[in-house]
Amino acid sequence: MGKLWGGRFESKPDELMDALGESVSFDFRLAPWDIRASIAHARMLGAQHIIPSEDVQRIITGLESIATEIAAGSFTWDPALEDVHTNIEAALVARIGDPAKRLHTGRSRNDQIATDLRLWARDQVDAILSHLRDVQAAFIDIAERNIDAVMPGFTHMQHAQPVMFPHHMLAYFQMFSRDRQRFAQLRPRINVLPLGSAALAGTTYPIDRKAVANELGFDSLSHNSMDAVADRDYLIEFCADAAIAMMHLSRLCEELVLWSSQEFAFIEIGEAFTTGSSIMPQKKNPDAPELIRGKTGRVYASLVSLLTIMKALPLTYNRDMQEDKIAAFDASDTLQLSLAVAARMIPSISLNTERMAQATQQGFMEATELADALAEKGVPFRQAHEIVGKIVLQCSKTNRRLTDLSLDELRQFSPLFDEHVLAALLPRTICERRNVPGGTAPKQVAEALARAKTEI
Repeated sequence: MGKLWGGRFESKPDELMDALGESVSFDFRLAPWDIRASIAHARMLGAQHIIPSEDVQRIITGLESIATEIAAGSFTWDPALEDVHTNIEAALVARIGDPAKRLHTGRSRNDQIATDLRLWARDQVDAILSHLRDVQAAFIDIAERNIDAVMPGFTHMQHAQPVMFPHHMLAYFQMFSRDRQRFAQLRPRINVLPLGSAALAGTTYPIDRKAVANELGFDSLSHNSMDAVADRDYLIEFCADAAIAMMHLSRLCEELVLWSSQEFAFIEIGEAFTTGSSIMPQKKNPDAPELIRGKTGRVYASLVSLLTIMKALPLTYNRDMQEDKIAAFDASDTLQLSLAVAARMIPSISLNTERMAQATQQGFMEATELADALAEKGVPFRQAHEIVGKIVLQCSKTNRRLTDLSLDELRQFSPLFDEHVLAALLPRTICERRNVPGGTAPKQVAEALARAKTEI
């Protein structure tokens, strides 16, 4: 590590500084983006006649050979050289000599790492958007395969009203649509070139930032050199978007765990995503949903970690920011793996539609329909609500269901009940009557599925 300090120092750092200060053990992952940005920088330096064109070609050839070794896993990373940038630069110097020492002209490690991170984050967003589409496609698939299934809808984990199973799946489709929107909206904020800001104040060299931006695919240039090297808002937003997406996955996984239990018995998750017990031969544990649910906490931790790192940093760059990559890398890895597993697991799920239908007969799920029937006859809804509440109370005491009551028994609570109300209490009919945009009626669900297909 001592070789990094230059001529300013007479003594070497404490030996523990190597362990404290090295980051190559995790930032080596940025190598492809670091090399890509360095090649663009070198080309620009040559085009601007800042360094000789023959040096540019040697630099590019050397960097490409290093990239090949890194991709093949044969490149040796030296922790004593601290980070990914210095490792690559040292390797380049060893291969081509003095021309390599001109590569760093007009830039600093501060704007270099800021550029690498933005290139990395942009590619992660693109990959995540693809994974999100795959998960949404899985929801469409399972919804279409079970288009006629009816199930209980819940509030407070209590039976509420019957809904179509595809309607429930499309609720998750909407969640992940918002996740796609968030990541897509983040991408332009990532896609801003900081290179050319140097350490914090810009550079005296006649660089062409627009040429570098064009080669690297950036939409725009940073407008303030101090902000450019100090900004990690996009990483915080990335982790926030990842945390929200993981929260959506975790909610889904919680329901899958519940639905696969013997108490619910609504679904069976494919064996590829479940495991057995080390002691109980009968067990088939929903490990994939449980693991995703657990990993959600890791992504939350990444977000909190980044916010904490940045919360008290004066402008501009501070060494604390070395830790930003650990949080961002883990959030991205965890989210992408979880989405990939979910996209494969969802199609493996089989439904016990008979058990789902039976469950709609529990919990007086027809109660709202009875109240609506009275309200349609002119009874104020609050009064209708009270009347039906008394009917439910009576059924609870006699261990009967609402559908067990005859028309004469219903009329004891209100003479406005007519013969049509009994037919309206069937779960499928209850769903069909919710024929409003966004409702659970089969007609609305079919239209929602068509829109979902168009969206992805």
